[in-house]
Amino acid sequence: MLVCVPNVLSKHDVADFRRIMDASSWEDGRSTAGAQSALVKRNEQLPPDSEVARRLGNRIVSALSANPRFLSAAIPLHIFPPLFNRYASSDGHHFGIHVDNAVRGDRLTGLRIRTDLSVTLFLSEPEEYDGGELVIEDTYGSHEIKLPAGDLVLYPASSLHLVTPVTRGARVASFFWLQSMIRDIQARSLIFDLDNSIQSLVERLGRDDPETVKLSGVYHNLIRHWAEV
Repeated sequence: MLVCVPNVLSKHDVADFRRIMDASSWEDGRSTAGAQSALVKRNEQLPPDSEVARRLGNRIVSALSANPRFLSAAIPLHIFPPLFNRYASSDGHHFGIHVDNAVRGDRLTGLRIRTDLSVTLFLSEPEEYDGGELVIEDTYGSHEIKLPAGDLVLYPASSLHLVTPVTRGARVASFFWLQSMIRDIQARSLIFDLDNSIQSLVERLGRDDPETVKLSGVYHNLIRHWAEV
């Protein structure tokens, strides 16, 4: 399941993030890569344990907690502290095809999660750079993702994916992972589809419509049945 979530951050927030990030020091992005990923990863990142990265990451998590579409698609149990990267054309930055680590641990908090979903939150507008598409492979083929600043994409962490070389400008983004309450990807997809249908019915019939209430009960009982907490 690949889900795009618009307007997670406002344009004002994005501008503030970029101002803070532009004034910060960056390091080699391979410091957080696994053994296989480090062979194909060429980018920069904010030091993950830095005060700047943690402060901006907390702002993202707060925004996510108030975003209904993200919560519906992810049903998050744990969100890994967001990281931040930059791909610059001047250095030929790219990230070859790879799969994310199955488990991630955070040194500062001791949090350890199973990575069910990967997240990329774009912090550069598409016209700011050429190349830099996030390419995600699934059973239906390859999907190129290049979203407006402030939008994010959710996709299975088990997917093969890559970032194409940036040939002009710079691509700035936040990336992180989460563990969902619903481990099974098919179950999570069904619940997301059901929630979308319920919300459409609420708009047409009202929240107090008897059939809408029944379907809402089915939704919560399915989560109750499948959730791992």
